[in-house]
Amino acid sequence: MAESLKPSAPRVPQPDTAAPAIAAYDAGLRSYMLGVYNYMASGVLLTGLIALFVASSAPVRALFFATNGAPTLLGWVAVFAPLVFVFALSFGISRLSENAAKTLFWAYAALMGVSLSTILLAYTGVSIARTFFVAAAAFGGLSLWGYTTKRDLSPFGTFLIMGLIGLLIAMIVNMFLKSSTMDLIVSAVGVLLFAGLTAYDTQRIKSIYFSVEGSEFRGKSMVMGALTLYLDFINLFLFLLRFMGNRR
Repeated sequence: MAESLKPSAPRVPQPDTAAPAIAAYDAGLRSYMLGVYNYMASGVLLTGLIALFVASSAPVRALFFATNGAPTLLGWVAVFAPLVFVFALSFGISRLSENAAKTLFWAYAALMGVSLSTILLAYTGVSIARTFFVAAAAFGGLSLWGYTTKRDLSPFGTFLIMGLIGLLIAMIVNMFLKSSTMDLIVSAVGVLLFAGLTAYDTQRIKSIYFSVEGSEFRGKSMVMGALTLYLDFINLFLFLLRFMGNRR
């Protein structure tokens, strides 16, 4: 009876170690994704500035494009060099230093500006600006959904990649057929594919954080993630421009 009347020892609350770990994870993930988006946005900005500079300067434009719009020798270099940079980053990233990867990314974005400068001459500035903001809003919404959704988007990866290969083949075929109907279909499919790839790639980049955090590959992984989202945005913009752009 006496034992039942003894005051029980106060229960000492145990520290919740899970909460700080989750907070640290969230902070690390936010920092990682913010770095990816910053690189990507900076690349888009650099592309736009270079495109504007080339399009507005006749002497500079003449270095890359003839009066009929055909690329000069230097223009062909500017057209195909980005492909070399993409392959170098994709297949040689493990051997590159972080600074080398960043340099290749900036060089790629700059050369893309040269290639895309002809768009500023082909379409009106108002329609380009309108399409850019629509593409930016769509990209932002899709990327946010890919980042926050609990649904696993990886099963769609194979379908999207196969669709992309089919799209490239259709574009090459239509270069010879010059069918306006096929061009419209290709543009519609392109918008849908890169909309899906934006969400899919965002989730994939987010998942990569688990394996690279705390490693020396973290910085290079951010550059590769930025390159992936950069390509998604640029292609989404270009395919939307086929619908919304007004030619001069």
